[in-house]
Amino acid sequence: MSDTASPLPRIRISGRSFLALTLTPEAPLESWLSALDHQIARSAGFFAGKPIILDLSMLSAETLHLADLMPALKDRGIRVIGIEGGDRTWPALSEWEWPESFAGGRASAEMAIPEDDVPQAPGPRTLTLEDPIRSGQHIVWPDGDVVILGSVASGAEVSAGGSIHVYGALRGRAIAGIGGHADARIFTRALQAELVAIDGFYATAEEMDADQTSKPTQVALSGETLTFSSLT
Repeated sequence: MSDTASPLPRIRISGRSFLALTLTPEAPLESWLSALDHQIARSAGFFAGKPIILDLSMLSAETLHLADLMPALKDRGIRVIGIEGGDRTWPALSEWEWPESFAGGRASAEMAIPEDDVPQAPGPRTLTLEDPIRSGQHIVWPDGDVVILGSVASGAEVSAGGSIHVYGALRGRAIAGIGGHADARIFTRALQAELVAIDGFYATAEEMDADQTSKPTQVALSGETLTFSSLT
């Protein structure tokens, strides 16, 4: 046997940036939640799969119904990954699961939530798009499947009440099953996505099955876990 020790493997580290949205509730919380419901109804799928920072800076320890705020957000499919502007010692927050906030992020300008630009009138259950989806585009189709004959660019987002079929490469975000359709699926000829989500459960690029990267892939929801399988 050789006494020479094998070299240790190199630890590879790289950076990855992502957009987290910040929600800043205001008192009275009942009115704020009503306004949130109204916005969700007008922009179906906007919050689905997106990381949310909850900013409590406009509330106080004495805010009425503060204890119920986090459960109310979860009921609406909003997943909080960080909390700022509040204090863990507030009695109303004693039962909260308090995720650790991220450090080093830079605040951006206030965002306008895009309205659904797809007509809500009765029509085909499947939306077919022949052109590629460009970076910055948001496609929302709560009435059924979305079929994209081209690719979905990085920075673009497609949301569907049913399944999403991408005949080209999926490099942006695909959010299927909005509105509680856990049987929806995502299909793509080349999985290179920034994020995929089904019925509120999501995986970012680093959480996806590395064996399926850039390959024809089907994404499905099993329980509360996204599964990735080959289409070939």
